Amino acid sequence: MSRPTSLRANMLAMTMFGAAALSGAPALAAPNVSFLPHQALYDLSLLKTRNNASVSTVRGRILYNFSGNSCEGYTSDFRQVSEIESGEGKNTLSDLRSSSWEDAAGKSYRFKIDTKMNDADPTDVDGIAERTGDTITVKLKQPVQKTFTLDGKTVFPTEQIERIIAAARQGKTLLELQVYDGSDNGEKVYNTLTVIGQPIQGDRAASSPDPSTSDDAMKSLKRWPVTVSYYDHAAKSNSGEQTPVYAMSFELYENGVSRSLVLDYNDFVLAGAMGKFDVKSNKPCQ
Repeated sequence: MSRPTSLRANMLAMTMFGAAALSGAPALAAPNVSFLPHQALYDLSLLKTRNNASVSTVRGRILYNFSGNSCEGYTSDFRQVSEIESGEGKNTLSDLRSSSWEDAAGKSYRFKIDTKMNDADPTDVDGIAERTGDTITVKLKQPVQKTFTLDGKTVFPTEQIERIIAAARQGKTLLELQVYDGSDNGEKVYNTLTVIGQPIQGDRAASSPDPSTSDDAMKSLKRWPVTVSYYDHAAKSNSGEQTPVYAMSFELYENGVSRSLVLDYNDFVLAGAMGKFDVKSNKPCQ
């Protein structure tokens, strides 16, 4: 197992945490979803290992903030601090901070991601992506100044959430989408495959309750079990079947809140349990 690679996948996943991929229609055609501004705290722990992975313990937390509306756009901020201990007594400490803003129509996306591993110098990714016609133009400030274009079918993170909720409401079970969120070096695009399970009604008791399942604003809401597999868009598969970089499973409420996370990085799997949940004031769209 390559621990740095797995950690990098962990960071990429958390950059997109709470989002999942849906496909299909052009970016501006996605139905509206009433997102809930909220703050959530998730506790990370090791669920299991595979392939003789040298991971013995994982400790970590994610603090996630989401706010905005369909007029002003949506802002996401979070910080993840995690520590991985190997069986050889070696520890890897990572500190990831990410901030982004996304236009509600999926036309514009601004992002900044700061990552620090152990005592190494931090790495920064800073840029903006603008959709014009059938293409998306990305302008990076960090880690290097660079401008490039993406296929216009690519969507940004908040639109991912909107599309998966819309698809779930329509009873769809399989969806594919190209996703860009500025993670890694700012140039990575992922192909994603999303599997949506049967809906869970709000009055159904959760097998592992958390603050979201007991919150008055959430009790009447439907949610869906979702699994999203992320594939490197630039990678070639000689066998015709590509292995995902990682996969995420979670329960997604119809207002965009996610609970009961499971993060699968092939060599090891993490659980993300919601430890705290606060509903923020919702500014109406004028």
